[in-house]
Amino acid sequence: MNKKMVFYMLGRIILLEGVLLVLPATCSLIYREESFWAFLITIGIALICGGTLTLINRTKNNTIFAKEGFVIVALAWISLSAIGALPFVLGNEIPSFTDAFFETVSGFTTTGASIIPDVEACSKGMLFWRSFTHWVGGMGVLVLFMAIFPTESGRTIHIMRAEMPGPIIGKLVPKIKSTAKILYIIYIALTLTEIALLLFGGMSFYQSVIYSMGTAGTGGFVIDANGLADYTAYQQWVITIFMLIFGVNFNIYYLILMRKIRSAFKSEELWSYILIVAVAVAIITGNIYSIYGNLSDSLRNSAFQVASIISTTGYASADFNLWPNTSKAVLLLLMFIGACAGSTAGGFKVSRVVIVFKSIKAKLREMLHTRSVSSISFEGKTLDNGTISHVLSYLAIYCFCIAIIFIVISLEPFSLETNISAVVACFNNIGPGLDKVGPMSNFSAYSDFSKYVLSFAMLLGRLEIYPLILLFSPSVWKSRSVK
Repeated sequence: MNKKMVFYMLGRIILLEGVLLVLPATCSLIYREESFWAFLITIGIALICGGTLTLINRTKNNTIFAKEGFVIVALAWISLSAIGALPFVLGNEIPSFTDAFFETVSGFTTTGASIIPDVEACSKGMLFWRSFTHWVGGMGVLVLFMAIFPTESGRTIHIMRAEMPGPIIGKLVPKIKSTAKILYIIYIALTLTEIALLLFGGMSFYQSVIYSMGTAGTGGFVIDANGLADYTAYQQWVITIFMLIFGVNFNIYYLILMRKIRSAFKSEELWSYILIVAVAVAIITGNIYSIYGNLSDSLRNSAFQVASIISTTGYASADFNLWPNTSKAVLLLLMFIGACAGSTAGGFKVSRVVIVFKSIKAKLREMLHTRSVSSISFEGKTLDNGTISHVLSYLAIYCFCIAIIFIVISLEPFSLETNISAVVACFNNIGPGLDKVGPMSNFSAYSDFSKYVLSFAMLLGRLEIYPLILLFSPSVWKSRSVK
C-alpha cells in the first residue's frame, strides 16, 4: 500500500471541497444570511486539513494500483461527508453532528433521505449546499478532481472504477483525464438544459438550479414541504424526463456526440431500461386511475414516481404511501433494480439484472441439454466467466449487506414496512421509503446509532460495497503493492 500517495490524494480532494464550498457561501452572501460565516469557517478548516495532508505526504512514488484506488475513494467520501456536515452544525441549522453527517452523506451519495422536519425554515445557502452535494456526488467527486487537476499517476483509472457505479467502467478516450472532462461536459450541458427548460416553465432561477442539481445527481433533496406536488404539470414532466435521462449510461451520450447513433441505440441495457419503465408506468397508471379519475393525472404521477424511483432520485409529486399495494410493490421492486451502469443513479443496475437473468436462462438450458455449452452475450459481446462470476458474487454480497443492515435496523420500534424500505432506500440511494419514511416524512425518528448505520448503508450502496469493505481489511494496508 502506497500510504503516502493515498493521504496525499486525500489532502488534495479535501482542498477541492474547500473550493466547492465557496459556491454555497456566495449564495448565503447574496441572500445576506448568517450561514455565510459557517461556510467561511468550514472553508478554512478544509484548506488547513487538506493543505497539511498534502504537504506532509508529498512523495516521488505516485503509483496507484487497484487497492490504493479503493482506499482513496472510501476515505475521500467519508472525509468529505464529515467536513461537509460542519456548515449545518456551525450554522446551528442542524445542531447535532450525527444528523448533519447523515444529511451530508445522503447528499453526496445522492440518496436524498433527510432528517430535517421543516425544510422551508432552512437558509437558502444551506439548501443550496444540500443540493450541490447531489450534483457533485452524482458524477463523482474524484471524477471531478481528475477532470480539473493534473493526474498524479497513469493508473488513475483505478480511482474511476472504484467510484463510478456499475459493473463495467472503462475509458471513453485513451487518457483518463480526457474521459473525466468529457463526462463532466455532458453532465454540465444536460444540467444547464434542464435549468433553461424549468425557467421557461415559470420556476425561479433559484428553484430551477436546486431541482436541476438534484435531478442531475439523481439525488432528491427538496426545498418545499410538499415536495414537487404543488408544481405545474409542465415542470413535473420536465423533471420526469430528465430523471430518466440521467439514469442512462453516459457512454450512450458520448456515442451520440460522436455521431455513432446506431451504436448508441443498439444498447441492450438502454432498451431493457426503457422496457422496465414502460411496463411499470402502465401498471401503476391503471392501478391509480380510480384515485385521480382521469388518464392525464394518473399517467403524469405514475411516470414521475417511476422515473424518480428507478433513477433513484427520490422526488415525489404525490404521496405514494397512499397508493394501492400493487403500485407500492412495483415501486419497491424498482428500488432494487435502479437505472443503468455508468449513470448517476444507484441501485443494483439494469445491466446486472439482465446478466443475472441471462445466467439463469443459460443454466436452465444446460440442465435440459446436458451436452450443450451455453455462452452469455451482452451488448453484442460474449461475456467471460470472470465477468459473470463477478456479477453473481456482487448479487450475493448485495443481498447479504441489505439483510444484515435490516436486522440491525429492526432493533428500532417501527413497522417491518418502515424498516425494510428505509434500508432499501438508503442502500440503493433512493431517499424516501414507505410508511414512516415515506415521501412526505423523514428519517429523524431513528436513533443516532441507526442513523450512522444507515449512513454507512448509503456509502456502501453509492460506492458499490467493495471500497468500504476493503478499507477495513488489514491485508490492504500492507506495504507491498499488488497490481
